[in-house]
Amino acid sequence: MADTGERAVVLVTGIQAAGKSTVAQLLAESLPRSAHVRGDVYRRMVVGGREEMGPDPSGEALRQLRLRHDLAAATADGYFEAGFTAVVQDVVLGEFLPYLVDRIRNRPLLVVVLAPTPAAIAVRERGRAKRAYDEWTVRALDRVLREETPRLGLWLDTSYQTPEQTAAEILARWSEAVLD
Repeated sequence: MADTGERAVVLVTGIQAAGKSTVAQLLAESLPRSAHVRGDVYRRMVVGGREEMGPDPSGEALRQLRLRHDLAAATADGYFEAGFTAVVQDVVLGEFLPYLVDRIRNRPLLVVVLAPTPAAIAVRERGRAKRAYDEWTVRALDRVLREETPRLGLWLDTSYQTPEQTAAEILARWSEAVLD
């Protein structure tokens, strides 16, 4: 296993129901000094005037998404500078992945992309209490992930893994996720 004793910023991304929240929490729990930064918290903080992302987002929805990423990056940097490994988890696809990577100042920075198949996502979605898909479809987001998202970091097909197996694989392949 790679040396995970040094602090880092770890970005865990993928489409909805890919397992980001659970895997990020398990990963953070396995590290000696860590914080789990949940990107969706920043979306939910907008009470008045929130515009949700969708297949054809408004300019305001895009502005709010960039704000969400800016806040997540600043929070991750704050935890890192205080001596913690920050495990950031959010849906960060397409052009927004390099945008967020550029906003995170501290290094090492690891990117982990959870990429289970659409069929695996559909099974997971049926078993979840919350519903992630309305306007977006699994196939549409999966297309954005696979065709429009730069191949940064470590990409994992987690279709047949438990969250615990995925977290263990990230720890075992830690150095493969580090961006230069």
